[in-house]
Amino acid sequence: MLFPVSGVECSPLLPMAAAFCISFLTSMGGISGAFLLLPFQISVLGYIHPGVSATNQVFNIVACPSGVWRYWREGRLLGPLTLIMALGTLPGVFAGALIRVTLLPDAARFALFAALVLLYMAGRLLWDVWRSRHGAAKGGRSGGKAAPCRIVSFNLREFVFASGGESYAVSCRAVFLLSLVVGLVGGIYGIGGGAIMVPFLIAFFGLPVHAVAGASLFCTFLTSVAGVCFYSLLAPFWPALGVRPDWLLGLLFGVGGMGGMYLGARCQKFVSARMLKYLLAAILLFTAIRCLGQAL
Repeated sequence: MLFPVSGVECSPLLPMAAAFCISFLTSMGGISGAFLLLPFQISVLGYIHPGVSATNQVFNIVACPSGVWRYWREGRLLGPLTLIMALGTLPGVFAGALIRVTLLPDAARFALFAALVLLYMAGRLLWDVWRSRHGAAKGGRSGGKAAPCRIVSFNLREFVFASGGESYAVSCRAVFLLSLVVGLVGGIYGIGGGAIMVPFLIAFFGLPVHAVAGASLFCTFLTSVAGVCFYSLLAPFWPALGVRPDWLLGLLFGVGGMGGMYLGARCQKFVSARMLKYLLAAILLFTAIRCLGQAL
């Protein structure tokens, strides 16, 4: 089957199967899997135009709601965290889309940028695992079990929530500023930002992965809607670069991802937080190496 917008020719079952497998693994960590689908599109499908970033976000729009709904059903969707993250990432997504089209249209330069982002995220996760192991030995919080979240207080300065018998205080200003940076990188790379935000929330704020996963997926959905709209608006101004998304390819990715995210969200509570971090770090390292191979 030929996808005329992207020029990709493959069986329609291939993108659905790839998205299902990727989303099942990554959604347990609150990540849609778009950060892995982009290298898959570049290296396996040969989709190298800037529109690959927008197509990735189409996948997020279709796939994320199933995972978000499952986390909401289990009482693990933090509304205040979702709101703050969305307010910060939306402006960054717009700026990132402009940078992608004007400064990083070349496939090799973009692959190098993607590899550096992925390597940094993997390093942060591995550092957090090492630090949490030593903290646990000293009696620190493990945050290893999934439990419903309860909002204790929320104002412009901070919000406090309880999960698994422990309380967590989060600075609203710090999350907002972090979200601006994450939105910028996410807009360039073609992801909602969850793949970057989750490691930071875990490593810098000490939040349990089971509590932030739902908010991350919901924020990914919102920012992906904005990203697709912005890429579509930019497309007429750069007709030769192939900026507009391939909606058909993105929808097939989304259908596969929808099933993978729902199943992953349902299975997450049976997997320890430490194991999820190791899994995400391994996936990030593998993808970064692939991107470096394409860039060098």
